[in-house]
Amino acid sequence: MLETALKSFTTFFATIGPIEAAVLFATLTPMMAHAERQAIAMRATLIASGILAFFTLLGGPILHQLGVSIAALQAAGGIILLLIALDMIFAQPGTSSKLSAPEGAEAHSREDVAVFPLATPLLAGPGAMSAGILLAANTHGEPLGLAVVTFALAAVMAITLVLLIMANQLNRILRVTAQRVLVRVLGILLAAIAMQSLFNGIAASGLIPSVAG
Repeated sequence: MLETALKSFTTFFATIGPIEAAVLFATLTPMMAHAERQAIAMRATLIASGILAFFTLLGGPILHQLGVSIAALQAAGGIILLLIALDMIFAQPGTSSKLSAPEGAEAHSREDVAVFPLATPLLAGPGAMSAGILLAANTHGEPLGLAVVTFALAAVMAITLVLLIMANQLNRILRVTAQRVLVRVLGILLAAIAMQSLFNGIAASGLIPSVAG
C-alpha cells in the first residue's frame, strides 16, 4: 500500500501541478484582496476536487461499460502521462503547459477565475483526470487500494489549497529557475511512472507473449 500511496501522490502532484497553478493564480489576481483570493482558491479547489474524485471513482466503471479493458486503459493512460511529462521536462520558462493562448487571454479578462481557468483546466485537467482513472484501475477494485488513491488525491488538493492561498508569497520566493527545476524533476518522475504503466498495459494485453524463465 505504501508503493500505491507514493505513486498516487507523485502522479497527482505532477498532473495537478499545485506550484504551477499557484504561480499562475498570483498573476491572474494581482489586485485582489487577500480575503477575495482566499475565497476563490477554496471554491476552485472544491470544484476541482469534485471533478477529480468523480473521474477517479467512476471513470473506470464507465469505461468498463464501454468495453475498454484495464490493459488498454493502462497503455492509453501511460501515453497521456508520458506526453504531459515530456511537456513538463522541455517546457519553456514562464509558460503554462495547461492553457492555450486563447484560454490564457480569456483567463486574464475574467473577473472570477475560480471555475475557469483555475478549477479546470489548470487543476482538474485531462492529465489529472486520466491519472485518477488509471490509478483507480490499477487497484483492481480493492477497497483499500481505492481508499489510498482517494486519500492521496485529498492530500494533494489540500496542499494545492494552501499554495493557492499563499500564491503571492510563493511567487516571490520561487524564482523562475527554482520553478523550472521543480517542474522538471516532477516531469522525470512522471515519465518513469508513465512508462511503467505503458509496459504493464502492453504486458497485460497479451500482444507480446511473455517468456517463461
